[in-house]
Amino acid sequence: MDATTAPHHIPPEMPQYGETYHVFELMQNLLEQLLIHQPKDPIPFMISHLQQDNDNVPKIVILGPPASGKTTIAMWLCKHLSSNLLTVENLIAREFSSLAAVARKHYQKMRKLSSTLLVKLIQERLKEEDCVRRGWILDGIPETREQALMIQTLGITPRHVIVLSAPDTVLIERNLGKRIDPQTGEIYHTTFDWPSESDVQNRLLVPGGVSELETARGLLEYHRNIVRILPAYPQILKVINADQPCVDVFYQALTYVQTNHRSNAPFTPRVLLCGPLGSGKSLQAALLAQKYGLVNVPDSIIMKVLSRRLSQQDCVQKGWVLHGFPKDLDQAHLLNSLGYPPNRVFFLNVPFDSVIERLTLRRVDPVTGERYHLMYKPPATMEIQARLLQNPKDTEEQVRVKMDLFYRNSVELEEFYKRAITVNADQDPYTVFEYIESGIINPLPKKVP
Repeated sequence: MDATTAPHHIPPEMPQYGETYHVFELMQNLLEQLLIHQPKDPIPFMISHLQQDNDNVPKIVILGPPASGKTTIAMWLCKHLSSNLLTVENLIAREFSSLAAVARKHYQKMRKLSSTLLVKLIQERLKEEDCVRRGWILDGIPETREQALMIQTLGITPRHVIVLSAPDTVLIERNLGKRIDPQTGEIYHTTFDWPSESDVQNRLLVPGGVSELETARGLLEYHRNIVRILPAYPQILKVINADQPCVDVFYQALTYVQTNHRSNAPFTPRVLLCGPLGSGKSLQAALLAQKYGLVNVPDSIIMKVLSRRLSQQDCVQKGWVLHGFPKDLDQAHLLNSLGYPPNRVFFLNVPFDSVIERLTLRRVDPVTGERYHLMYKPPATMEIQARLLQNPKDTEEQVRVKMDLFYRNSVELEEFYKRAITVNADQDPYTVFEYIESGIINPLPKKVP
């Protein structure tokens, strides 16, 4: 049974997640509070808020082809978990967001959102208190591999990913039988869920986008994208057969999201990722944190807060991955002196010319916010290309200055971390991740005297 044609009752109430705060989703808000309230001693103020976290709220992604019922399953999960449903529609419908207003205009004109704009909307929404306190469920997002990578790079990592699956013939049949009540918005189905009231029957309409040709096109696009999205979520993915009663699908999904994943790392990893700007450190940190349950520690935290953060129970038990720090030999000595020596250090090696190519050819569309790369992701039209802008930080002069500073410091860091592993980062991100993972799960090589 299709979720959109499921019975109109909601399954009985189930246990809810605890209401908690996530540390780094609150970091920006906390810093803003520091500036507004100006406590006498800001560090204890910040730490007291950081310690409220036990990271136990729902963070769920539900994916599936057209007519698989993902929206209904997502809505039922939201009700039972007292969580927040995030869809493209409700993200752009938010009244008090200037970003949403821009997105609405873009959506009305293009009938879809750029990946950059969609991810910005998600990032803005997840910072709000209800999402921090009660968690979130992304319905049908990410839609592409690009969106998955952008979301991960921002440190947005789901705890559970559900993919609904059913034969295309079943999905096409489901869509063909859909009918909508223009007065109530209620969805019915000619086979599974036909209304008994004759007046309701008479006013039902065929919704747009459900013809056999349109459904087949949607399925083709979905299948093309999903095979490239799934590698982004190893170890937290569950495929559920959607060709069964919707209530059965729901209870399988509910059972899965109420399980806690344990780290499959062979020891407690304390990982440093070193590399120049443009080498992909942030993305690799997000991938490691997601797969092994590590705590992803940003490089923007001051040392005193970082020290207290690394001493908290989740970092001690799960391990951590630190990227962008230490930047020089003095910081490396300081990290060790505080009692936090890493047990795995990776240097992400990218040729200078590749970094220049990656960064200096980046552009942004000031109208839509969409990000482009003149070589890897050029704009579709000359009109868009003509209005693209370059971030001043991406000029070749600025990149060369930062690269020169990194290489001068990296020589001393490589000497300090004698057992570091060098990884060729000038290739596909998931290939890079496989090399890093092999360096974590395998013993460090012993040097032959």
